[in-house]
Amino acid sequence: MDRAEFIHLVRLSEHASADDSKAYRRSVAAFAALGYAWVVGCLLLSAGLLMWVANAMLHGRFKGVFIGLILAAGGLLWTSLRALWCRFDEPEGVVLQASDAPALFEALERIRKKIKGPPIHRVFLDADFNASIRQHPRFGLFGGGVNYLSIGLPLLMALDRPRFLAVLAHEYGHLRGDHGRFAAWIYRTRLSWAMLNHGLRDDEGPVAAATQAFLRWYFPRFSARTFALARQDEYEADRISGKLLGRDIAAAALTEIAVKGDWITREFWSEHWSIASAQALPVGPYAAMRPLLGLAPPGDFARESLRQALRRISDVDDTHPGLRDRLEALQAATSLPAWSSASRSAMDLLGAGGAKWIAHFDKQWCRDNASDWKQHHAYLGRVRARAAELTAGEKRNNAEEMVELGHLQRRLDVRADVRRHYERALQLTPGHPGALRGLVQCLPPMERTLRLNCLGQLFEESVANRWWACRMAVPEMEKPAADGSFDEKSLALWRERLKQAEEAERRAWEELTGTPFFEAIGRHDLGNFEMGEVQAQLARYKPVARAWLVRKNLKEFAHRRCYLVFVELPGLDDEERYVLCREMEHSLDLPGQALVLWAGYSPTLAEIERNAFDAVYVRTVT
Repeated sequence: MDRAEFIHLVRLSEHASADDSKAYRRSVAAFAALGYAWVVGCLLLSAGLLMWVANAMLHGRFKGVFIGLILAAGGLLWTSLRALWCRFDEPEGVVLQASDAPALFEALERIRKKIKGPPIHRVFLDADFNASIRQHPRFGLFGGGVNYLSIGLPLLMALDRPRFLAVLAHEYGHLRGDHGRFAAWIYRTRLSWAMLNHGLRDDEGPVAAATQAFLRWYFPRFSARTFALARQDEYEADRISGKLLGRDIAAAALTEIAVKGDWITREFWSEHWSIASAQALPVGPYAAMRPLLGLAPPGDFARESLRQALRRISDVDDTHPGLRDRLEALQAATSLPAWSSASRSAMDLLGAGGAKWIAHFDKQWCRDNASDWKQHHAYLGRVRARAAELTAGEKRNNAEEMVELGHLQRRLDVRADVRRHYERALQLTPGHPGALRGLVQCLPPMERTLRLNCLGQLFEESVANRWWACRMAVPEMEKPAADGSFDEKSLALWRERLKQAEEAERRAWEELTGTPFFEAIGRHDLGNFEMGEVQAQLARYKPVARAWLVRKNLKEFAHRRCYLVFVELPGLDDEERYVLCREMEHSLDLPGQALVLWAGYSPTLAEIERNAFDAVYVRTVT
């Protein structure tokens, strides 16, 4: 199934759900039953064939065709049993007992009683900025579910207690009542089909081919038909969270998670990995992360992060709605909240064991990232050598080399004073886009006029950078000048420019995401140092087995550098892949806009290997 057909089926399911919710749920149950019928039918067919052949042989009749029937029926029986009793790995993390965090388990029990939900069988603490409840099938397609709650240590650091409890209430809301049981059953069924599809993809033989053909037809259609149900379930879980803790608290938690999660991805990790420049051995991040997450994010960053989060539409790649849609459903304001107070941190739910778990995950992180840290330390050594080479020939450097020098020194130290390099580049080549962008990022707040002049020049000189210039200029213009003056006319001009630039960006993004993936592509154009940084960043994403990078040529911005990144992510389900790909789009240090896609149904791994040239990253198994 191609993407257009999948989207069409999703839209049909959304319309069916809106027109008649009960009829839609019945249709979903019927289509799920079709999958069960296929498995049971295969099981009965294979068992019947084996019994018939065995009976014939016991009565002295033997034919050569019986050998083929035994092999085919045996393969079909084995495949059916795998579907019925496939087993799932438990979530990663440390299992928490009630004695480890009594306050946390007491809070969970209070939420369970209010929601009248089923018990949580196991609670895990992990290192993700997230919380999730998963219901795994006990025995595959048949049998009840086992409920696992995963709680991320960074999320506990970032939120106060009421907002974190709102997150727990949202997660528990997925299991509430009859609707929750139906949605959980569909979720378990999706997991089982996904696991069976993944497990059979490399099998060979006629039985495997027939099974794979059925799964290729059935599984994407099942996912599309159940999409509206999963999307509704998210809204219902938000409603329950708002009912238990208050809509304002639930909405504030959603907004704070969006902004602080963006800060971790875009700011914290790059700064933490830059420590490898001076430290050959890995340094644990979580002890440093805790006090920073307890602070309010920088104002400009928070406003821009929220603006971008509110612009993201609810698409078909993820059953979670966009932030704006979730806030509007809660009838809450789409503005920055008062930030969580460190004095009421959710970390208190872990009791005295909070420091123990920080030390545990720091040690684990250092162990897991020792090899990648060593490689990054070596890479930064090469960056330092290149920077030293450019510094030695500074008087002979052209504008591009001066901009490169500034970028390299900022990679070594995000607080490095590189302003003079960009100013020198502008002396050599007035209006150089890279130098203007670099200089804007270096200027202190008191040089507001110069910053706005540079942004205006960048807007005029570079069509490809207009959106970036507007995004930087509008927040700057929205703040009064040091003397209290406010230039409404200039602000109106920049807002109009931003509106036009965003429209152009929307068209470009639609072209990037809407055209066939392998149309109008070419080999990537990254230099050695650019590729070295991208490979170092890819190494930090443990699920990535291989990655491909191609340049996408857009009609909207013919001279802009835009990229497609294809990643192979074995061992993750599609929702986990979606989250990881969106995170990578924000964090990968590419010199242009990028769309990150995983190998799945569209595009398939075979299509990527055939069309995306050579892999730029292959994880080394040690």
